[in-house]
Amino acid sequence: MKTRIVIIDDHQLFREGVKRILDFEEDFEVVAEGADGSEALNIVEQYKPDVVIMDINMPNINGIEATRQLVKTYPNTKVLILSIHDDENYVTHALQTGAMGYLLKEMDADALIEAVKVVAEGGSYLHPKVTHNLVKEYRRLATEDQNGAAKGQQKQEVRLPLHLLTRRECEVLQLLADGKSNRSIGEALFISEKTVKNHVSNILQKMNVNDRTQAVVMAIKNGWVEVR
Repeated sequence: MKTRIVIIDDHQLFREGVKRILDFEEDFEVVAEGADGSEALNIVEQYKPDVVIMDINMPNINGIEATRQLVKTYPNTKVLILSIHDDENYVTHALQTGAMGYLLKEMDADALIEAVKVVAEGGSYLHPKVTHNLVKEYRRLATEDQNGAAKGQQKQEVRLPLHLLTRRECEVLQLLADGKSNRSIGEALFISEKTVKNHVSNILQKMNVNDRTQAVVMAIKNGWVEVR
């Protein structure tokens, strides 16, 4: 069964570019496109897609409101936000409305394909840069809650979770917290992208979490990585 995809974005050239990327995947099928959030409900009702790729800034009904309506009316359809905004307020708002993923338009083709696959399978996917911004904000708030704003600048001692992960997996976990993509992690550690994916998969399994974002948040809570 192919993953059925709808693209909602008011820039035709961008839609065409995304469609070309997705059409190269044998397991994907772009069944429809729309230029406005107001079209999204009608398109989803007609085509019953598995994933809707949604822009935020659109005329009439924006992507956030369209996502809210879609998730409420068609809970089995997953929404992946594709935006130029990396501010945590946009990301938080999008996730609160029910979006399962948030990508920046600066992403490469591999990230887009991976995000669609993860979201279609019921997981969540955040652009590495977005993950890093959210983690920094989470850490700042958590530190202020525990120690007061004046102590929030103190550097937390990192305790590597060697009872759970190998040293290499700890290195990969730190780079995930830094907001690095699989390709960037591979370049930093001089290993292949395939090896990075294997490490990430092992980390998720050992930490008993569903995705990279949950792994990083858990690592922050336990002081296993440095937020820098």
